[in-house]
Amino acid sequence: MEETAGLEAELTGYKAKIPLINKGTLTLDKDLIFAARTQRGYEFEYDPKFEWGCSPTETLMMSLAGCLAIDVVSFLRKMKAGITAFKMDVSGQRNPDPPQFYKSIEMTMHISGKGLTPKKVQRAVALSQEKYCSVYHTLRKDLRVDVKYDITDEDQGGGDGKEKLLGV
Repeated sequence: MEETAGLEAELTGYKAKIPLINKGTLTLDKDLIFAARTQRGYEFEYDPKFEWGCSPTETLMMSLAGCLAIDVVSFLRKMKAGITAFKMDVSGQRNPDPPQFYKSIEMTMHISGKGLTPKKVQRAVALSQEKYCSVYHTLRKDLRVDVKYDITDEDQGGGDGKEKLLGV
């Protein structure tokens, strides 16, 4: 596919700048609260009681959403879509018994802009899931990830309000 070859050729931007080794520190603060610091100095707290920070599984879920969102918006822009707004709602269902891994994650993207089509969005999601989203490829193979989207194509004066489901 010529379109895919063009997208892949242009990925030398942010994908080429990914460090092959990531580092960070995790320091016990108090009780079971840990302060995390990335190699570039970003800080956040882990708290299993949800009083002072987030849980590791929350950040894992949001890392997956962030990775997919960065890919999708980047691909859509390269497909000449003018993105004016993007929001993603994410929810994850976990196994009730230890290990309490994610059994499924559902993402709903709300995308507005010009030149958006279901075909472009589907292709962008597929490229992310099939090849480019590092977080997705790091997770369990039995994790079900469903991505829905709602497009508001500003060329058409508004979206149809329908959500379309994309499977893995």
